[in-house]
Amino acid sequence: MIGMESMASFFIPAFLLLALVLFLLLRPFIFSGKNEGTSRRQMNAAIYREELDKLAAEQAAGTINAQEYEMSHAEMRQRLFQDTNEEDDKAVMGSTKKVVIGVCAFIVLLSSGLYFSLGDVVRIAQQGDQKPMSQVGVEKMVADFALKMEKDPDNLQGWAMLGRSYRILGRNEDAAKAYGRAGSFINNDPKLLAEYADTLVANANGNFSGKPLQLINQALKLDPKNLLALWLSGTASFTSGNYKVAVQTWEKLAQQLPPGSEEARAIESSISEARSKGGLVGANTAVVSSKGISGKIEIVAGLKSKVNPGDIVLVIARPLGERMPVAVLKAPVTEFPMSFSLTDALAMNPSAPISKLSEVSIEVRISKTGMARAEAGDLISAVQTVKVGSNQVRLLVDQVRQ
Repeated sequence: MIGMESMASFFIPAFLLLALVLFLLLRPFIFSGKNEGTSRRQMNAAIYREELDKLAAEQAAGTINAQEYEMSHAEMRQRLFQDTNEEDDKAVMGSTKKVVIGVCAFIVLLSSGLYFSLGDVVRIAQQGDQKPMSQVGVEKMVADFALKMEKDPDNLQGWAMLGRSYRILGRNEDAAKAYGRAGSFINNDPKLLAEYADTLVANANGNFSGKPLQLINQALKLDPKNLLALWLSGTASFTSGNYKVAVQTWEKLAQQLPPGSEEARAIESSISEARSKGGLVGANTAVVSSKGISGKIEIVAGLKSKVNPGDIVLVIARPLGERMPVAVLKAPVTEFPMSFSLTDALAMNPSAPISKLSEVSIEVRISKTGMARAEAGDLISAVQTVKVGSNQVRLLVDQVRQ
């Protein structure tokens, strides 16, 4: 139970706050002027703008997730559209004593009723600490929105939003149907076109032929720099064996990514793989320079038992003092000692090949997943500085990444 002192410490600030709210709320009645009344349309628009600002702030603070934000944002916009299309009558701001007394009594009774119906201060505080909406709650919200859309089939924008919601939940078949019902609404939106294509590809087990490729090309025609469309277009070329086009497309994507970011490293790894499979040289380079680094990879006896078939060997060379690799070799584990060779054909950036450097830092990593980012349990060597052109470099795997 909460003591009288605690109750007093709650009620005194609460009533002071209530008095302040009443004063601000009733100020137009108390100090009425001759100004023209505010229109209902203006009042509705202002209220919804404030709600949308609060919704955006909650998403930025992590209080709500992307799915909740999308659904709430869509519903608010629909309510705003309905409200602001009502007849634009004027709100009457009377200043009679009856209105003032009535509003005061209503607010006091409402706040008191809420307090006693919800329980004591502890219960109210506990309700304030409720956990964010669960996955089940999000799915119910999407299901409710889907039912509304069935009653409003001509709301093309709503179908597009429903498709995006299904896609976020991983329900690709439902997402494809919703995007399809969005019709002409997505035809001029490159982002939605790319999302629709990505959904269709997922449903077709990676097959880009037909409509997915048409949607991708349409998206790139509208926005040649759309990131998702560029990725999908390059992937389509890669899976069809057109490695040259895949490299060209992914290079356009790489130019837009922050240098050194995880996304940049991932796309650079894909570009390197496409070059390797296609036997391609760097852009604007007629012949691959023979100037590089080669040698042997060895492993200490105590770590050999930790290497399994299917593990991936990564030999990484970086400019001195930099994190971004200049060249990366990615190959399956064979018998040790393993031979390796880093040349311009493995350059991460065609305009900055390894042959243009005099020295690099080099290391080797044995990974279970082959991911660009190092992970705990990877087997690694010490980093050493090597002159470009060296052909008898020895890299010794002798550590386990913690």
